Amino acid sequence: MASSTDPDHFFQTSYSLAETERKNLKSKNENGSPIRLPSKILAVIADPRHPHDAIFVAESAGNVRRVSVDTGDNGIVYRGPTAPVTSVAISPDGKTLIAGCWDKSIWSWSLSSRQPQLRYRGHTDFVKCLVTLSLGNTHVIVSGAADAAIIIWNLGTGEKLHVLKGHTRGILDLVIDPTTYDLHCAAAGQIQEATVFSAGSDREIRRWRISLETAEQLNLGQPILVHETSVYALRFDEDGDLWTASADGTTKCLSRYQNFRSDNTIQHGDYVRAVAVEETGGYVVTAGRSEDIKVWDRGSGDLIHTFEGHYEEVSGLVMLLQRCVSVSIDGTIRVWDLRSEDLTIAKLQNKEGFQVLEAGDDIQPVEKGSPNGLTEEEEKELDELMQDAN
Repeated sequence: MASSTDPDHFFQTSYSLAETERKNLKSKNENGSPIRLPSKILAVIADPRHPHDAIFVAESAGNVRRVSVDTGDNGIVYRGPTAPVTSVAISPDGKTLIAGCWDKSIWSWSLSSRQPQLRYRGHTDFVKCLVTLSLGNTHVIVSGAADAAIIIWNLGTGEKLHVLKGHTRGILDLVIDPTTYDLHCAAAGQIQEATVFSAGSDREIRRWRISLETAEQLNLGQPILVHETSVYALRFDEDGDLWTASADGTTKCLSRYQNFRSDNTIQHGDYVRAVAVEETGGYVVTAGRSEDIKVWDRGSGDLIHTFEGHYEEVSGLVMLLQRCVSVSIDGTIRVWDLRSEDLTIAKLQNKEGFQVLEAGDDIQPVEKGSPNGLTEEEEKELDELMQDAN
């Protein structure tokens, strides 16, 4: 039997060696125009000041980094934590950056100067998720952690306002119910209470009514149970319906008008870590441990296209208009265009024997009857794209 003197090969199984080789080969691909960062990326949000082309990412190296997805510029870095940063949020007034950390605390910085500000301590395990909102004229942070607790903080003073218990295992995501929280009213100090949904590794989704004076669980404390195991992500669409991502391999749409019962199930496969909704084209995007970015028809649940590029688990998705930005523990940020023409070209690129570069590039004609794997309808789409490109 062949042996190796490479120290990296000691105590590794044949599978792990093959997996390492697979990832090394796949890491060289340029799909999604990757922006490569020096550490694993654990979370992503859009920059509210530049929501069309900039993001903030949480890094395992303990940093929060601002990245322009158009230019690749990533030199604005917020430092301080020595443990991985797991989540990131922006204060309602856009002046403060907030991040949850494995060190069980929440860090904050001035967004403009990058100088550290308050540090919030109270969780007994690592902080996993954050949202911010304005109640009256007070900005608050809502945090969820692996200790199964949700804490509401006064953002300006660091005071702990409420501690919510209900989940039996760690909190994985939080989202504000948009029907209870209008951004314009909040900016004017007119919102006194709001509803926040939480998801946990206990497979439960719970609802909480939060104000400065009180906080309580809704629905008589009964959780929403639609998944078989951990719920990693929650996202509301413009209709007020709730989309979920779960370790059971599915994404579900929970209908508000059916009291958040599931009326659409998408079978992504493997752990689904992230979900995003693209309203203009009517798409739902899912991603997770499979490394692929899958685009689905929101109405029918049919798979439209699979983007391949990441070579480790995808940890987050965010929409920038009609572009979906994905981040991964492989340390890359990739951008996928969901405009109809670009999505059609991407589908055609995956057909055997057919190669296209980017939208707007010269598209070479393919002889009819050649072994390109295209259906008659796709041949027609190709002809139309060729005419548009000329």
